[in-house]
Amino acid sequence: MTLTALPATPGPATIGPFTLPNRVILAPMAGVTDRPFRQLCRRLGAGWVVGEMVTADPSLWHTRKSQLRMDHRGEPDPRVVQIAGGDAEMLAQAARLNAELGAQIIDINMGCPAKKVCNKAAGSALLRDEALVADILDAVVSAVDIPVTLKIRTGWCAESNNALRIARLAESAGIQALAIHGRHRQQRYTGQAEYDTIAEIKSRLSIPVIANGDITSPEKAAEVLAYTGADAVMVGRGAQGNPWIFQQISHYLHYGEKMALPTLTERQQVLLGHVEALHEFYGTTMGVRIARKHVGWYINDDLRFTQPQQRTLKQQFNALASPETQFDWINDVMAPGAAMRLLAKGSYAA
Repeated sequence: MTLTALPATPGPATIGPFTLPNRVILAPMAGVTDRPFRQLCRRLGAGWVVGEMVTADPSLWHTRKSQLRMDHRGEPDPRVVQIAGGDAEMLAQAARLNAELGAQIIDINMGCPAKKVCNKAAGSALLRDEALVADILDAVVSAVDIPVTLKIRTGWCAESNNALRIARLAESAGIQALAIHGRHRQQRYTGQAEYDTIAEIKSRLSIPVIANGDITSPEKAAEVLAYTGADAVMVGRGAQGNPWIFQQISHYLHYGEKMALPTLTERQQVLLGHVEALHEFYGTTMGVRIARKHVGWYINDDLRFTQPQQRTLKQQFNALASPETQFDWINDVMAPGAAMRLLAKGSYAA
């Protein structure tokens, strides 16, 4: 079949010297968007990816967690590093140091709703103090000669939707792109994202605006882009267990039809490669442990299984304690017809 392109839509955004190859971005997610996952999503169509947030306090960068989060070896341009903190001077210093370490774009986190982040007056807690927001934006933009972007929510709570005021501060400070999650902080990830705020901000700003929140399918991505006029969508939880979503969205936006779902063999190859990369990146002990949550998400996304079956398979995989048994299990569960035999056995023995 010959595909026909849809009528022309706004081209990919340009941020500093970088032009997005498409309109789909991987959101930064702590504990998820590590280097193996970022590289996988880039290979499967993400226009660009944002790393896990790094604390702005350089005295904590010696920890293994921070060292791994700051590892961008082998990644294609642009390398986007997200920093989090509540002190303008410290954030500016963190931006400078990350630029010296090879960051090509600095993203400021004012969207994280996690209690441990907000309790330190960072993440989305900053939205309550617009004067501090202005100080931080001015300090970070002035500190580096690479593009600075910003990630926010619609506000702290339903009564304080101040995203438009924050957006105007950002544009005035020289922020070169703004990502907006369509929820306020108190919602965390509950309820449904709203896009009216994003649409209003896009209509008032000249910098690229990126829509985030509940982007879980190609159709939803197209609807959100059309409704908000945003330059791109940012996919977070929708990519967990489904890294193919980026190429699926790009295909749909270009051709107006859904591309075929990955075959069982394609899923097997991606899953094996992802788990192998986790073992290599984290080492055997941590790699085995971290693979469990990622494989759990792949299982949740596997349409072959009911929810009770998914629970059984995740219990089997979580009991495995070595790379070898994890690879054996993946090969077995992805072999045609073999998954039902595994479910019938209950436990797993390679």
